[in-house]
Amino acid sequence: MSGTTPPPRTEALETRDCWELLRENPMGRLAVWSVDHPEIFPLTYVTEGETVLFRTGPGKKLDAALGSAPVAFEIDGVNAGTNMAWSVMVQGRADAMPPPLESSSSRAHRLISWQPGTKDHFVRITPEVVTGRRFTVVPAHGWEISLDDATRSGLD
Repeated sequence: MSGTTPPPRTEALETRDCWELLRENPMGRLAVWSVDHPEIFPLTYVTEGETVLFRTGPGKKLDAALGSAPVAFEIDGVNAGTNMAWSVMVQGRADAMPPPLESSSSRAHRLISWQPGTKDHFVRITPEVVTGRRFTVVPAHGWEISLDDATRSGLD
């Protein structure tokens, strides 16, 4: 079977590797349970120790994050040079924290929102579980879906 592509490789990341990736990236997605359905919000964040900090304004994201259900936070990326992608997920509890003082040692004062508006609520996610994986990306031609190539049905 020469000339065949080796099967994609998936590797579970060690917790320390997950935290390294979390420290290197500025944006992720927060998944919360809102009343009777899940919602996902993109946000900027920083890490502090082994916690994730973000800031937000009042509203659905804040209410759901601070509710009784746990939250999930996810980041991912791809290295086009190595054809490898990765994903890290943090699952845990979100708690309100006081706004940091400029003189404090907390990294929270470095949080800058990409979206305009008042973002005066600071939230800390304390993980219960941190998982990650690295995997080989399918060749780009496998991502292409063209309706011209699709099987047609109906009254053609």
